[in-house]
Amino acid sequence: MSLVNDDKKVVEAEIRRWLEQVVVDLGLCPFAAKPLQEERVSIDVSLAQNPEDLASDLHLALCRLEETPVATLETSLLVVPNMLGDFYDYNDFLDIADAILLEGDWEGEIQIASFHPQYQFAGTNKNDAENFTNRAPYPIFHLLREASLEAVLAAHPDPDAIPERNIELFQGMDKAAIKTLFPYCFR
Repeated sequence: MSLVNDDKKVVEAEIRRWLEQVVVDLGLCPFAAKPLQEERVSIDVSLAQNPEDLASDLHLALCRLEETPVATLETSLLVVPNMLGDFYDYNDFLDIADAILLEGDWEGEIQIASFHPQYQFAGTNKNDAENFTNRAPYPIFHLLREASLEAVLAAHPDPDAIPERNIELFQGMDKAAIKTLFPYCFR
């Protein structure tokens, strides 16, 4: 069943809850709290059901991020509830997303971070702890301004330690805690 316009608010609320309870409260991204509190994070839900419409939605989200001052919009999440449920399909679409970045001359200006309910790093098993660092309720393309990212990384005492810290955090959790945080990964 495909999501309709009325359900967008439900998806937005799920993503906001994930951002607050997982990304911010667990400290997965030490830079996320401030723009979220300042309401400078856009959660855009794509109703696309085919790659062409999703590519168009992604292009629009990139244009909006580029055209909106950083004081108003720091970052944007394009959420895809109607398609790309299979992680390999999502991964394939990342190639299209990269091509859109190139065509729009956004390379070096905006980068895309990827999140998915079935996220799996190469060389890992499905439920290895490190995979949960990039798991989310729906497929998400997180659009980041590179200048902002460079600034916060430069101000952080040890940005290279962030991924390791996150992996260790999930390695230290029991399965019940992980299931509570990520129920959508165990359906």
